[in-house]
Amino acid sequence: MPMKDQITEKLTKAFTPQSLEVEDESHRHAGHAGHRPGGETHFRVHIVAEAFRGRSRIDRHRMINSALEAELTGGVHALAIHASAPDEAAERPNSVSAP
Repeated sequence: MPMKDQITEKLTKAFTPQSLEVEDESHRHAGHAGHRPGGETHFRVHIVAEAFRGRSRIDRHRMINSALEAELTGGVHALAIHASAPDEAAERPNSVSAP
């Protein structure tokens, strides 16, 4: 299963998000540290979930890093995280509702 799909699946199971977008940005990092041929090393996550209500930004990142521990130690070099509670999320034109 592609890493993007693994990340999507794990975050969906862990947080039941209202919206989730996982972008593989590996192609933007060719020649940089951590990049491998074939990509799947650099990702950006936009997630909106009730689980983040009342949590600090650092707590949210820790929650996501914990959910993705295996991926972060097994090949993902960089993960940019944008996590918010439903009432904090500004409408994003490219956001995708979670299944």
